[in-house]
This record gives sequence, C-alpha cells and structure tokens, in this order.
Amino acid sequence: QVHLVESGGGLVQPGGSLRLSCAASDRTFSNYAIGWFRQAPGKEREFVATISWSGGFTYYSASVKGRFTISRDNAKNTVYLQMNSLKPEDTAIYSCAAGESTDYVPFTYDYWGQGTQVTVSS
Repeated sequence: QVHLVESGGGLVQPGGSLRLSCAASDRTFSNYAIGWFRQAPGKEREFVATISWSGGFTYYSASVKGRFTISRDNAKNTVYLQMNSLKPEDTAIYSCAAGESTDYVPFTYDYWGQGTQVTVSS
C-alpha cells in the first residue's frame, strides 16, 4: 500500500506558476511510475503527465506539453509537477497516482492521492 499526499495547489493568475508535490511515506515509492491527472467540474478525469520510476522517461498530454514539467526525487519520496504559463482551462483538482508502468490511462494506476485544487483566475 502506497499512501500519496498532494500539496502546492492554490489560486494563481493566468500566466502564473505553481509547483505541485506528490509525497509518499513508503520507501517502495521509488519502485513506481507516477502519473498526474486532473479533473475539472463536470468533466472526465484527464491525463496530465507521467514519469518512470527512475525519472528517465516522461510523457505529457498535448495540452500541457511545453508548459508543465514532471520530475522526481526518490531520496525524498516525492514527485513534482512544475506548472508554468497557467491558463484558466488548467483549473481542476490535480491528483497523483502510483503504478507499475507509465501510462496515460487512469485504471493502470493502483494508488491515488486525494488531490489538490488548482484555480487559475484573475
């Protein structure tokens, strides 16, 4: 069982930046691929980015590529999502998930955090 906790969400103006963190207390965290997903009100859960257990492979959705960067520090059991040039359409609850492989499909991930709210508004 991997317990994930997201943090770093909040209210930011369009064009601004936020860095989300996904932390785990379990040392096996470093064995898992981590994905970030988001869900806006009335919409389906959407893939954002994923990173392999080593950090050597990353993959982004087209809507965030070039603006968001996923990274990890296995010594700290933490994965980060740096979000730059934020747009109102990025507003959503962002959740991280742990799984055995990098994928853009939510059901391939086994463990999920509770999520953190990101609101982009002037």
